[in-house]
Parts: sequence; C-alpha cells; structure tokens
Amino acid sequence: MRQVWITKAGPPDVLQVREAPDPTPGAGEVRIRVEACGINFADLMARMGVYPDAPKIPCVVGYEVAGRIDALGEGVTTFQVGQAVLALTRFGGYSDIVCVPTISVFPRPPQMSAQVGAGMLVNYVTAYQLLIVMGSLKQGDRVVIQSAAGGVGLAALDLCRLYGAETIGIASAAKHAFLQSRGLDHAIDSRGTDGAGQIRQISKDEGVQIILDSQGGPSWRQSYSLLAPTGRLVVFGASSLASGDRRSLRSLLSLVLTMPRFTPLRLMDDNRGILGVNVGHLWHRPDLVRGWAEQLLTWYAEGKITPQIDCAFPFVQAPAAHQYLHDRKAIGKVLLEP
Repeated sequence: MRQVWITKAGPPDVLQVREAPDPTPGAGEVRIRVEACGINFADLMARMGVYPDAPKIPCVVGYEVAGRIDALGEGVTTFQVGQAVLALTRFGGYSDIVCVPTISVFPRPPQMSAQVGAGMLVNYVTAYQLLIVMGSLKQGDRVVIQSAAGGVGLAALDLCRLYGAETIGIASAAKHAFLQSRGLDHAIDSRGTDGAGQIRQISKDEGVQIILDSQGGPSWRQSYSLLAPTGRLVVFGASSLASGDRRSLRSLLSLVLTMPRFTPLRLMDDNRGILGVNVGHLWHRPDLVRGWAEQLLTWYAEGKITPQIDCAFPFVQAPAAHQYLHDRKAIGKVLLEP
C-alpha cells in the first residue's frame, strides 16, 4: 500500500509518500480501499510537532477516509465486500488501504461521493458535539463561529441553520459572499480590528448564547466577555499555535502566557459556562460518536446538511495540500486522494 508519512517535524515538505505491506483485517474489522481521505487541522499540528496526541514521528496521520470494502475480518456480518463506506480512523488515514473496526465504519449513502464521504465525518461530528451535545443549541440562539469558512465552521453553520439559530461568522472578507450564500446572517472580517465591537453591536450589547472558539490564547478571554447570561464558550482548538507552517516556540509561549484563568466561583457569579471538545479523545466511547454520526448521515440523506469540499490533492502533492491550509485559502474541506 501507499501512505503519506510525516518523516520529521517541520514544514509541509517533510511529508513523503512511502510503500508498506498491505494490512490484513483483524477480527471485527473491515479493510477499505481508500478513494479519498480528509485533512484536518490536527494533522498540520502533528506535522509541526505540536500535537501531543499524534503518534511518535515518523508516522502516518489521518482521521477519516471513504472508499470500498475489499476484505472482511473474522466475525464481520454487517458489511459486504464491494460496499461503499466512510470511516473514522485513529490515525493512519493517509493511506490507500486501511483496516478499521466496524463500529467506526458507516455505509455510504448512494448519493454521496467518496470526496464528500471523506470530508464529512470529523467536521460534522465535531460541530454536532460543539453545538448540540455541549452547547445545547436551540432556536433563536445567537452563535459566533470562528473560522466560519473552514470545515468545522461550515458544518456548524449548517447545524445552526437547521436549528434556526442566528449566526455571526468570522472569516476573511473574500469568503463573506460564499458564507452568506450558505445562510450566514452576519459576517465579520477576521482581519479587522474591532470584531468584538461588531459582535456587541449585532447583539445590541445583550451578548451571545454560544461562541465556538478554535484560536486559543487571548481569544478565549475576549470570547468569554461577549457571552450573555447563561452563554457558553465552547473551545475546540488552539490554531494560534500554527501561525506559520512550522513549530514556533514563540507561539507556544504566547499561548501559555495569554491563556485566561477561570475559577468556578467566577463562572457561578457570571452565569456563564466554558466547555471543551476534543473528538479525538472519545475513541474509548465509539458508541457516542457513532450515534452522532448516524444522525448526521440521516440529515444528509434528507438534504438538510451539505458538506462543502474545496479541493483534492493527490498523495504526491500532500505538501502542497498542507500549505494550502496554512495559507488559509480553503473554503470547506481539503482532501488527499491516492
């Protein structure tokens, strides 16, 4: 099989395609011939050497794939050889063949392409946990979405529209027209100087119910200050660590030094909540993730959510794919294809 390896911590050109023996599915697993795999921000951080959950470098990362089953492990009766599927992988997804436990494999709806299948699960499951499971999203809530044109941001926008929430999206001005075509109510330029002031103006100084914050550092403090009573700050990343395309001790130090401290007494007095989401830490509860994914696939089949694929790069252009994401060019999901 062919895989994209992180050969050492560094910029995108440390990614290399290598050959390895084809794996054999174990009991309760299926083997998938991969047609496309998703790239997530955690993959970039792993390559830079700042993602603590990643395997020890050199390694193969990747959380999600789509393709067709070509072999069944012992005891598997719920899938068939030749069946089109999408799956979550605990690393190793940057491969043209993967073996995956059946609890993390899902039949691909007939109308879903491999590209959409490879780009849906991580983004939409993350957004589902952020908004519905943790954020208690309801109709009429005012929701701020950072990096609104990214994969998670667009998934969150879909779910907010489905629930009837008012949305405030932060993204570069060049992406605003697309976001508004997807139903965004208010667009704020991420390169502007007074985003907080614009949010206060939109909310008439009443605050917002939910903020999805993926930046970290000083952003968490500002986001907290914009919450209405009973508002929830839901954090799910620290993209400020990846201000460039390689590890920066300055960025790490800045994140630590600017990180706010919140005490239970302050949260109680303010009637606000801070919640954290890391889907990668739920591998021991695949039952939870599977339930969320099945609901999302139902909504997809009903036409209620629409995953957005920006583009796909072949394996040999994996460095260019990572650089494309570092340059903040993407609108939606970026994929790799064997």
